[in-house]
Amino acid sequence: MELEANETVLVDRRDGVVSVTLNRPHRKNALTGAMVERLHALLEDVERRPEDRVLVLTGAGGAFCSGADLSDADSPAQGDAPTALRRVRQVGDLALALHRLRKPTIAKVDGVAVGAGLGLALGCDLVVASDQARLSMIFVRRGLSPDTGTAWLVPRLVGMVRAKELALLGDLVDAETAREIGLVGRVVPVADLDATVAELALRLADGPALALSLTKELLDAAWAAPLDVVLEREAQAQAINLAGPDAAEALRAFVERREPRFRP
Repeated sequence: MELEANETVLVDRRDGVVSVTLNRPHRKNALTGAMVERLHALLEDVERRPEDRVLVLTGAGGAFCSGADLSDADSPAQGDAPTALRRVRQVGDLALALHRLRKPTIAKVDGVAVGAGLGLALGCDLVVASDQARLSMIFVRRGLSPDTGTAWLVPRLVGMVRAKELALLGDLVDAETAREIGLVGRVVPVADLDATVAELALRLADGPALALSLTKELLDAAWAAPLDVVLEREAQAQAINLAGPDAAEALRAFVERREPRFRP
């Protein structure tokens, strides 16, 4: 186990799972400029480290993230227009780095996930929410328009008609409604949230890292590609898998009637 602490961002590494906790519970884990920079650097670090196989993103104190802290000195709301543009772009760069991370990611959502916090949650591959979670594209209620990738993510998850309703009204959505419309994948009792996510994370960490990475790339790229392009990408990815050790191990395990062991 490896544990790092950076006051507002906590990092716990164990068994191939990197658990990242936003740690400003008194502000419902609202993002500061320093947190955005720290998270971006952390994603780059996870990408480089082969021992980091899965990333779990969550928040402390019964909340996921209440969005950007607009009172923070490094907030886009503080400063002139060029400064605001630069700082919003930094948030966008973080969202893009999360989307492009070649390792599986899980959002563990309790309490509020709104604004930029919603963008970070939906930017993960799997979203598991407690029955106490509440989600919102809250931007319009703050006199703002969507950022952190939500204008791209939400329509793809729930369809354009419902996305416009969520974006233009900015209402809070309870966990079960979020599951029904496709914003989250699973809803569990708050008492079961930690155990459920830990089980999923270990399952992914024990999986075939290369195949999981290529699967993410195929699914993400399929949004904007015709079928013939996707088929060719599938063929290339499958050839890479078949030349690697994980597929060979899976075949041996099948022949020997045992579970495959994909970790080095």
